This record gives sequence, C-alpha cells and structure tokens, in this order.
Amino acid sequence: MTATTWEDAPAVTTRRHRAPLARLLSSELRWIFRRPRTLVVLALLAIFPVIIGISVQLGTDGQPETSGDAPLFVSAITNALALPLGSLMMLLGLFLPLAVAMAGADAIAGEQSVGALRGWLLAPVVRGRLLGVKVFGVAVVAVVSAGLVALTGLVTGLIINGTDGLFTLSGTELSLVDALGRIGLAVAWVALQLLAVGAVALAISTTTEHPMLVVAMVLGGLIVSQVLGLFDALSWLHPFLLPDPWVSALPDLLRDPIAYDTLGEGALRAVSYLVIALSLAYARIVTRDG
Repeated sequence: MTATTWEDAPAVTTRRHRAPLARLLSSELRWIFRRPRTLVVLALLAIFPVIIGISVQLGTDGQPETSGDAPLFVSAITNALALPLGSLMMLLGLFLPLAVAMAGADAIAGEQSVGALRGWLLAPVVRGRLLGVKVFGVAVVAVVSAGLVALTGLVTGLIINGTDGLFTLSGTELSLVDALGRIGLAVAWVALQLLAVGAVALAISTTTEHPMLVVAMVLGGLIVSQVLGLFDALSWLHPFLLPDPWVSALPDLLRDPIAYDTLGEGALRAVSYLVIALSLAYARIVTRDG
C-alpha cells in the first residue's frame, strides 16, 4: 500500500451561488415597509388630502365661489380632479421628498450604521447589483407615496362632490375617465421627480454612515434650490435646479388642452439628475472599502 499525500487528493472547489434577484427585491421591500418611520410618513401623506378636502368644504359650506365661467382653483379644490393634483403640488415641496430621502438614507447609510449591509455582500451580492436593488426600493417608495396621495385625494373628492364638477382651469368639464388619466399622469411625473431626489439621497448615502445627515442634506438642498428659484437675478441658474418646474408643472394638467412644455422640461431635468446621481453612487459603492 502506498501512502496518499495531500498532493494526490482531489481538489475541492467551492461555488458561491448568487442570491436570486426576486428574493433580494422582496427582502428589500419587506425591510422598507417594516420600518415604523416609513409607515408613519406614508400615513401622514395619505391623511393630508382628506384634511384639505374637509377643511375647504367646511370653510366654503359646500358653495364654491366662481370667477366668470371658471371655478376658482381654491374654491373648487374639493372635486375629484383638483384635490389629488393640488395635494401632490402642496406636498411636493417638502413632505413627499422627505419620504424618498429617508428611504435613500436608510438604504445604504442606515444599513451600514447597524452592520446590515455586510450581510448583503455575504449573500453574496455584487455591489452593482446591490445598488440596483436599493434603487428599486427607493422607486417603489416614490410610486407608493405619490399614488397614495392621489388615491386618498381622489376618494375624498368623490365622497364630497361625486363625479360632478370636474372642471379645469380653462372652464371645461371633464369626464371621470379623462380626470383619472390626468391624475395618473401626475402620479407618474411626481414619482419621477421623487426618484431623482431619492437618487441624490442614495449618492450621498454612499459617503456616510449617518442617515439623518443624508436626509438633512437632501432637504436642505431642496429648500435652498426653491429659495434660489425665487430670484430673477439668478435666472441663469434656474435651469439647473430640480424643484424649479414643480410649482408650474402640475397646474398645467388642470388646463384644457394640457400644456406639456413644463412637464416635459421637468421630466428631462429629473432624468438628468437621476443619471448623474446614480453614476456617482455606483462609482462610490464599487470603489469603497468594507
């Protein structure tokens, strides 16, 4: 008999199986929607249109004032068209971006601060795929946030005024199907703007372990951008500011016909922010240590 040395032993190879993408996406969604602060913010967003609709209805005693042949926007805000769009416009200034900023901050910085991010790399998940899963989670939060505001606004408007009085700012009355189409377009446009904000939050999140710092920087940047947009002397800077079209774009959906110029400009600007922010996030996440 001959002794067997370790050189003669068959080589043992180990294979690292990738975690299935569907499991990663579902895990990310469970992680997001189990956070109490996420549920609290979504609940506040959902209740806001209800408060606005009831307050305006009680304040006008159900008798909207008119100016000529066209109902005023403020007095007619309780109908099933103006209430969802008006709520989206009001919340887009701060509270809707807050929801996606929190999601983007928790996605990387938050998980890194508690050590959960290492579990993703041990799954194993390559870093580019990890970023893609995080972007998916932020996109879902953006769509859910915008859709929830529009849905509660629509339901509240239908309860208060039914399907009657779906007037545009041009004085024409729309059918319920046309109104639903405009609301759906508004949700898609707002979700795109929110995804751009979330992408910026993700890019900042790859540089720090403090999620609250990410939220503060994103919201601070939005507030500064909105203030800078008020000065005509800085008109040369306005095309580079993401929130610049937010005030004027959504009211265009209440016109007949719809004016798409500002909506298209805002969508193009959001896509530009999205591409730049995700490129920076990818460059950072694949080169960072740990």
